[in-house]
Amino acid sequence: MAMNDMSIVVRSLRARLFSTCVTVLSVGVAVALMLNLLAMRDASRRAFERGTGNMDMVVTAGGQSPLAGVLEAVYYARAPQKYLTWAAYRDRFATGDRRIEWALPVQQGDSYRGMPTMAVGPGFFSTFEPVVGEPFRFARGGPPAGTFDVVLGAIAARATGADVGDSVAITHGTGPDGHSHDEHPYKVAAVLEPTGTAHDRAVFITLDSTWIIHADDSRADAARKTGAPEIEPTAENLTDEERKITGVYLRCRDGRVVGQVFAELRQDPGFTAALVQSEIRNLWGIVGSIDRIVVAIAAAVLVSSGIGILLALYNSMEQRRRQIAVLRVLGASQPRIFSLVLSESAVIGLLGAGAGVVLGFVGVQAVSAVLLEDYGLVVRPDPAVFARWALIVTGATMVLACLAGIIPAARAYATAVSRNLRPLA
Repeated sequence: MAMNDMSIVVRSLRARLFSTCVTVLSVGVAVALMLNLLAMRDASRRAFERGTGNMDMVVTAGGQSPLAGVLEAVYYARAPQKYLTWAAYRDRFATGDRRIEWALPVQQGDSYRGMPTMAVGPGFFSTFEPVVGEPFRFARGGPPAGTFDVVLGAIAARATGADVGDSVAITHGTGPDGHSHDEHPYKVAAVLEPTGTAHDRAVFITLDSTWIIHADDSRADAARKTGAPEIEPTAENLTDEERKITGVYLRCRDGRVVGQVFAELRQDPGFTAALVQSEIRNLWGIVGSIDRIVVAIAAAVLVSSGIGILLALYNSMEQRRRQIAVLRVLGASQPRIFSLVLSESAVIGLLGAGAGVVLGFVGVQAVSAVLLEDYGLVVRPDPAVFARWALIVTGATMVLACLAGIIPAARAYATAVSRNLRPLA
């Protein structure tokens, strides 16, 4: 396209500046929406898979969904609704089964300033790796040494403002109605380095401490009802009923026996066993169906923006008939008039796609920041993946814009010169 033709296109767009800006913005929003969905889809899946750590399965109380067990125990989606007894854990996992490398009991259900607690036993930080090959690392402090020591995940520390040496009080439950266990203060022993997983949101306490504070409540209630003297709970006098857990992180010594152990646990109605990676794949199988619908909606929005280009140009033809007739008199051929309008449509598509790429990039960063802050998940699309999708979506937008310009261009092509050069009055 010659430079004078580009000048004509630019002047035409500037003459209808408001309409042009609105149309470009509508295209940009549609492109940004499509890019966000496409770029975040694979990144989100990788983030969830990354956070499963070096365990093979999660074992929770029987009678619930395996997927729910994984989301609760690994991603802190909500407080677990069922408990396992210590006797059940001891009889099944502390019997010296040579197939099991380690079985780490955990308990969830309380919180600290909105951050979920995870009660863990000795050796948790040296055994479990939140990301395979990447163990927990302490940014400040060290592993808990006392019963009422607490270790804060990176996000939990930032969100609560607590640091090593501070005294904190755990809240019973995760809702706003929970009461504070301020009669049993904890001391922050350490702050963990970021792991890029949901564990960054966790407030890690010891199993003994959570058993003691809950046994204190239950024993006080029993003493009030019976009039019997209350026995102060200690780690030594806790009963099996008071040693409740909500899950077990389990790893087998050999990948070849994982299926065997899993099958045995599934046959026991007291347990719900979940292969973590398998459940995450099932989750994305469910999400994938919804994802395709959302992408289809985004595509429909993109098509509607193309229709907006068509309407904007088509409606402008009525006011531009005289201008087109003058161009024809000055020597512009009908094919040239057609290409000018088509070029105008393409420029709108290109500007919209460019704006959409910028908005999409900003949107991806914003969504990544929210997911990191609220869920501890590092969801950052690969720049190469984003660039590839940006090129694909930009190309598709250009094609759509050119298609949208065909009808207005055809109308301009058919403009009658003599009729549109008559005096206006």
